[in-house]
Amino acid sequence: MTTDKLVLPKIFKGIALFTPGGDLIYCIDPIKQGRWHLHLCAALQEILDLPEPPHFLVPCYTATIDHWLDPHSQQIRTFAEAYPAVLQHQALLNAIFNAGDLVWQAAPWQDGLCDRMVLATYRSTFPQLWEDHDLVINLDLSEKAPKYHPPVRAIQTAPQKTQGYVLRLFVAGHSANTEKILQNLHELLERSLGYPYTLKVIDVLTHPEQAEIDQVSATPTLVKVWPQPIRRIVGNLDNAEKIFQMLGATKKI
Repeated sequence: MTTDKLVLPKIFKGIALFTPGGDLIYCIDPIKQGRWHLHLCAALQEILDLPEPPHFLVPCYTATIDHWLDPHSQQIRTFAEAYPAVLQHQALLNAIFNAGDLVWQAAPWQDGLCDRMVLATYRSTFPQLWEDHDLVINLDLSEKAPKYHPPVRAIQTAPQKTQGYVLRLFVAGHSANTEKILQNLHELLERSLGYPYTLKVIDVLTHPEQAEIDQVSATPTLVKVWPQPIRRIVGNLDNAEKIFQMLGATKKI
């Protein structure tokens, strides 16, 4: 694995969340005040099309690194720990957090925490988490919209063709108009889109936190999460040409 050297703030907290299959999503928080585990789980839900956020991965598959200023010596110190299931990924963690050859400590383990039998019960409901999609994703909520960067392990490989689309449709309540929008959109995508897609409907009245993450202020809003760059259409979703322009897609012949 190779990666470009990252430029990080001197003081920050980094949180990494792995999947059992080896995918990784992480964030860098200079102010150390974000509820990042919630954001990471929500982003994994959207990217891998999970039925709900995979909160059961926390803390079993997490690692954290903290660069902090020692008030006595005025020197930057580092504390990094990872749970046993992800200690094997130290080289990758050091690459994304620009930590050199740092040796990560094993996080304190408690009896009954992350029981393998309990985790195994989730596999049939969340099979995507046990697959390796070669994803290394930097979630940056300081931007207007989250950035889903290309996998670190694929930066110097040949460009890959689009494998599919991850779409989100934000609506306000389940009205007749909502059902019409959803039906028309499904028909359009099934009839004309040349690639497989996942379309998730999010009710902003029920999930306002997801609307905040995606900077959605009006409905309906269609967001293309993957492949990047992230694009969106607000309001009228009847214009097929505008939708395909947003997707950067070609129609089926």
